[in-house]
Amino acid sequence: MDTQHGHKHPLSQMIAEINSIFAEIGFVFAEGPEAETEYYNFDQLNVPKDHPSRDMQDTFWFRKEDVSEPTVLRTHTSPVQARYMEANEPPIRVIVPGKVFRNEATDATHEAQFYQLEGLYVDKGVNMGHLKGTLEYFFSKFLGGETEVRFRPSFFPFVEPGVEVDMKVSSSSGSKLAGRWVEIMGAGMVHPSVLKNAGIDPEVYSGFAFGMGIDRLGFMKYDLDDVRNLYSGDLRVINQF
Repeated sequence: MDTQHGHKHPLSQMIAEINSIFAEIGFVFAEGPEAETEYYNFDQLNVPKDHPSRDMQDTFWFRKEDVSEPTVLRTHTSPVQARYMEANEPPIRVIVPGKVFRNEATDATHEAQFYQLEGLYVDKGVNMGHLKGTLEYFFSKFLGGETEVRFRPSFFPFVEPGVEVDMKVSSSSGSKLAGRWVEIMGAGMVHPSVLKNAGIDPEVYSGFAFGMGIDRLGFMKYDLDDVRNLYSGDLRVINQF
């Protein structure tokens, strides 16, 4: 009798591979609550009170019966970084893959829930060069080809300076993205206020942080064309992996 064996979901496969690659360079895995307080989701991360991301149309708000503080379904995994910095002294190298939620319409490239990857490195003398080298190492390992990374100035409340990160896989890699620059994530140097909020002296320590959608990595690695297929439960999709 033929026996069919189960296997990991492609998202679980990607998360395991991501953790393995970053573990090679000293990063540890961290996780936190998906139902997060306003304080950790926004305030601790230097997000202004009037920032658009706090609006009802962008964030799922609710009030837990046993908690007096306003609570959200976390909109990013950055609150885990804030909690980790509070509980641990530098040097800190942490990777945070996890589910996040956005109150938005779904289409081929957007879902109301998706998985995000965040990284944080805090130590004495950390600079943008460390960020660039870390990302180039990760993408080269994950996508199986030498990868270049370039930065473009941008703004995010929890980093200063902030950058948009573009990635280009070498033309010899065989990837569908070979030779093309692709916008891939937001990143930057951890804002001094975020360090200070976590009890870390920004005069002594510096750090970088980055964040991107794991679903987006799936588009690049597995040639996906609709992010909703990852959450549909359709075995015709899942069994391809």
